[in-house]
This record gives sequence, structure tokens and C-alpha cells, in this order.
Amino acid sequence: MNYYALQVKTRSEEIYIKRALLTLSEKDRKTARFIFPKRRLVIRQHGVNKPQIEPVFPGYVFLEAETLENGVYWTLRTTAGFYRFLPDNREPKPLEGRDLSTLNHFMAFGEVADASKVRFDENDRIQILEGPLKGLEGRIVKVDRRKGRAKVKLDMYKDQFAIDLAFETLEIQ
Repeated sequence: MNYYALQVKTRSEEIYIKRALLTLSEKDRKTARFIFPKRRLVIRQHGVNKPQIEPVFPGYVFLEAETLENGVYWTLRTTAGFYRFLPDNREPKPLEGRDLSTLNHFMAFGEVADASKVRFDENDRIQILEGPLKGLEGRIVKVDRRKGRAKVKLDMYKDQFAIDLAFETLEIQ
């Protein structure tokens, strides 16, 4: 299966997916599937912790399909909220290499990636035991123990961006 990246209006990704599914033919809805990975974070506002679900790739949705047929291409392109296909709007190409492995990494945790389980060694370095941060250790650029978040640098089609992923610290006896 191939995965195509679509850039859409940020914070309107789910609305775009609903609109696109309404405009696609029944046959195309059966052969194509939208993927929109999310992550669970705890946001502290006015002294109150609130669980929130945020996108892993803000402004991007992914289409899983064998091929990107012309009818599907034009339907998605003319749906409100669409900006462009990556890497090039005229010749969309499926994800490959590191981009594909990054998407597969987050897809392995289901629709919403929960907090990772971590511990800190005697030198105060983070050790990932399980969760979405596992395998991304080399991409961690900042750790905030108080907030329980690690800032991770990701890249997609030569664009780099940083996201926060939640973690829970486990104490080892």
C-alpha cells in the first residue's frame, strides 16, 4: 500500500477528511483510507491539568491507496481546505524511506499515541522504556520533566518541525 501526504488547513484536518469522504465516489471510499495520527498531551491551564488530543503532523493528512487515480486526485484537490500534495502538487509521489518509516512509527500506536514510559539514569539522561518516543531517542532536542514532555524534531519531505510528546516517569526501586 502507498501513502500520499496532503497539506491541508491546519486545525481543520478532520473537517477536510469529512468533506473529502463526502465528495469521493463510493468505489473510491472503499479503496482509499485517510490517516491522521494524533497524540495525547496534558495541558496545564490556570493550575488545572486538562487532557488534550493534538495532531502529530499539524496541517497534514495521509491517504492510503494503491495508486492515486486521476478522479481521486482532482476530488481531493478541489475539496475545501486543501493546499497541496507533497512533494509536488503536479506529480504527487508516495512516501518512501525515512518519511514512510516516521508515519509507520506513529501508525503502530493506533489512532492516538499515548504517553511514553521513561526513566532517567544517574546522569539525568532520559531512557525510553516503551511508547511513541521509543526509537526516536536521537531526535529528542529538549526534555521538560516538570511538564512531562519531550520535544522531538521530525522531518517530512525535507521540512523539519518539532512536536511535543508526553511521557510518564517510572521510578525504579
